[in-house]
Amino acid sequence: MRVVFTRKTIVITAIAIILSIVTLVSVNVYGNSGPVTGLANTLSRPLKAVASMVAREFESIYNNIYRYDQLLRDYEERLKELHDLREWYSEADQLARENEIFRELNGFRERHPGYRLEEAPVETWSSSNWASAFTIGRGSSNSDIRVGNSVTTQYGVLVGIVTDVGPTTSTVVTVLDTTFSAVALIGEGGDSATATGDFNLMRQGRLKLDYIDEDIPVMRGNTIVTAGGGVFPPRLVIGEVEEVFNHPTGIGRYATIRPVITLDTIPIVFVITDFELYD
Repeated sequence: MRVVFTRKTIVITAIAIILSIVTLVSVNVYGNSGPVTGLANTLSRPLKAVASMVAREFESIYNNIYRYDQLLRDYEERLKELHDLREWYSEADQLARENEIFRELNGFRERHPGYRLEEAPVETWSSSNWASAFTIGRGSSNSDIRVGNSVTTQYGVLVGIVTDVGPTTSTVVTVLDTTFSAVALIGEGGDSATATGDFNLMRQGRLKLDYIDEDIPVMRGNTIVTAGGGVFPPRLVIGEVEEVFNHPTGIGRYATIRPVITLDTIPIVFVITDFELYD
């Protein structure tokens, strides 16, 4: 085994020497890299082609990654712009609604110059199934609101009445609440009846017009307004007659009243802290 190893070593060494001599001769004779180097170049061409292709693929992948990152940055910028536009639109829409509210309020004030009004934002609604009430962001320390003040919209629609006043907030029960009661007129200057809250009707978003005499004309669509006197100024709109029924007692009739606005969507109300009648 030692002899074989020695012979292999000698053969490998001889081949290396021969290749070196041939390469040197080739360079000297041909003035270039010679046939051996040319052969090596020929054999390496496929490898170079593969390497070039791999390099192009990596370059393409890099370019795609760069373009993806650029598209992702553009997308994030567009998202931010869209978010900013939505915020701007929301603020503009809110301002437009507030402007509309105060335009209508100015008309209400012009029709009733003797009314002193306090603007109040609606903060929270009662979660009780036994009451229809909400809290406003005005109280004794930041307004002239008192218990018993009427609460309206900018259109002169009666929302309810103040029942409790705290330092910075107050409680308002709506016209649907079972504690609400007001002398009402069927149409301005019409016959009188009593508008009152009813527990069963409250759950339906309605209230009752009770004690309607048999000879009083009343029909679906009639506007019901406050008669005035007491805490309520006259001619505040309570709602419209929806249906008329014979009273279960057999004496007189009653009707259901549908408010002309959806109460629990009102963002701002106006409290009538004082009023003088000029008309």
